[in-house]
Amino acid sequence: MLTLVEKLLFILAVIASGYFTYQAANRIIKTIARGQGKPDWGLAGKRLVQVGVKTLTFQPVFRFRFWVSLFHGLVGWGFIYYLLVNLVDTLAGFIPGFHIPGAIGNIYRLLADLLSVGVLAGMLALIVRRFVFRDPNLSARQDVLVQPAARAGIRRDSAIVGSFILFHVGSRFLGESFKLASASSDAWQPFGSLVAVLWTNWSSQALTLAEHLAFWGALGTILGFLPYFLYSKHLHLFFAPINFLLKPERRSIGELSRLNFDDESIEQFGATRLEDLGWEQIMDAYACIMCYRCQQVCPAYNTGKVLSPAALEINKRYFLNQEGARLASGEQSSQTLLEFAITKEAVWACTACGACVDICPVGNEPMRDILDIRRALVLMENDFPDQLQTAFRGMERTLNPWNVPPTERMKWAEGLQVPTLDENPEPDLLWWVGCAPATDARAQKIARAFAQILKAADVNYAVLGQMEQCTGDSARRAGNEFLFNEMAAANVEMLNEVAPKRIVTTCPHCLHTLANEYPAFGGNYQVIHHTQLINELVASGKLKLKQDGLGEVTLHDPCYLGRHNQIVDAPRQALQAAGVKLVEMPRNGLKSFCCGAGGAQMWKEEEHGNQRVSANRYHEALSTGAAKLAVACPFCMVMLNDANKDAGEKMQVLDIAEIVQKAIES
Repeated sequence: MLTLVEKLLFILAVIASGYFTYQAANRIIKTIARGQGKPDWGLAGKRLVQVGVKTLTFQPVFRFRFWVSLFHGLVGWGFIYYLLVNLVDTLAGFIPGFHIPGAIGNIYRLLADLLSVGVLAGMLALIVRRFVFRDPNLSARQDVLVQPAARAGIRRDSAIVGSFILFHVGSRFLGESFKLASASSDAWQPFGSLVAVLWTNWSSQALTLAEHLAFWGALGTILGFLPYFLYSKHLHLFFAPINFLLKPERRSIGELSRLNFDDESIEQFGATRLEDLGWEQIMDAYACIMCYRCQQVCPAYNTGKVLSPAALEINKRYFLNQEGARLASGEQSSQTLLEFAITKEAVWACTACGACVDICPVGNEPMRDILDIRRALVLMENDFPDQLQTAFRGMERTLNPWNVPPTERMKWAEGLQVPTLDENPEPDLLWWVGCAPATDARAQKIARAFAQILKAADVNYAVLGQMEQCTGDSARRAGNEFLFNEMAAANVEMLNEVAPKRIVTTCPHCLHTLANEYPAFGGNYQVIHHTQLINELVASGKLKLKQDGLGEVTLHDPCYLGRHNQIVDAPRQALQAAGVKLVEMPRNGLKSFCCGAGGAQMWKEEEHGNQRVSANRYHEALSTGAAKLAVACPFCMVMLNDANKDAGEKMQVLDIAEIVQKAIES
């Protein structure tokens, strides 16, 4: 119970803390509002239960680094519970005899006791990890752009936040032990009772003074910390749930927004400055935990490139701390994104694999920032790697990045009697062959194998033949949104006339674009991957496969099949149907490592690093001991087959269609 003087001081402290906290919060709200677009508040209602469960269980955190995640969970669960604890303690300080009675009170005290110890243990472990062991996964290499203020600030903020948590929770825990020492032990507070033994010889006056000091140590630090809280990375406690509640709905983590080139009032395409990003992309910076999980799974960073998605978000956050008032007042930011957030080399190193988006425990999307910066470079400054010019020219003139004339698009099918839409105008299935299988020598073998599967299963299908052109995926990932816009509009117009019942494709990039990107252009189609169709045909008995076994095979999950479209079971089921003994790589499924071709990297040289992305992935496959490497994407085939050649062809690289075709019963 506080004295009258203490009550007055506490009320004044609450008012002062509330004022400065409000000022900082108001600045943050106005800063986020400078971003493009507006939140859809209706999403919050639909997602409330899901996000509540996700927040309370810390499920996204536990997808990676189990023990660190457990320590973080102990701190997080304790802090959530302390919202109630701090309220109860404040009421108890102002209202004589206030307490929660009965069984509910017993459970309340037990949880407060256990979680207090959990917070202290978890926080100590995290502090030791950062400051004693200096975990290298908590920083970026020196060649990566991280602003000096951020490099120094992360350690400073971590020290401040860690100290605050230890002092705040420690004061409250000790305060309870002082109460127990002056009264009697409490079975519902086992740890507090254990510590209370240390104070049994203290006088009642000393214990009373200690209780008051502990109250101010616990709640006084909260009031002092609140204004700083909004400048620290600790703010993710608040913004992570908001991120999940309000993040715009997307069919896939890789789906990009359509740019309106017909609106002459639009002067900026893509992102040159921070305020050119979407409001949710600015909010990402406030939600960032600075845990570097995204960096740890980034294929560019892991092969020595200067790209770190974590550094991008961290640079944004410290820039916002520095220029928040300027942005909130409506002024233009003083530096471009390429000046403070990320280098141009890093922008072009991204494979758009989505690993950073998938693994982020707070729902951040650094890949989206990078692709928006690419858009600005290409559309506003005509600035992009020279090698991409060939692919762009090919898509403009011959409608495919390989620069192969449309008249040669069906050469791969010679001798196979593959029906075109002209020959079979009412097919049950439209096969979107894709540019790679139609033009690349190695990928053509995939198309031929799949054609034989369709024939063996007597599928009523057709291909577009010379009518088919590139979906434009590579143009969009490279930032050439205008070119993609033209190709997408033309393809949608053609497909809407064809009105296919279903579309099947052997290319995950085609699947992703047709299914997820074209709806914005008026094209809504049911699109499946060839491994999904193979499983349907096997299950229906139309496709009979031998179970002789093809030995051990390891599977590479394509990024745009697994992470971007959540298709991870179908490739494995197709392989098992063919009698394959599957040996998984350490990084598989949604956590698969990129082949290096995505994000239009297929058409340019990799940025400087110490290893090719494809080589990194190939050696992981080789380490499984399997003789064969199965892929389910023609881009992956090209990259991993080249890596296999460079390594002396120590494995056989095959598409799943080729493996299944070999297992067909005659």
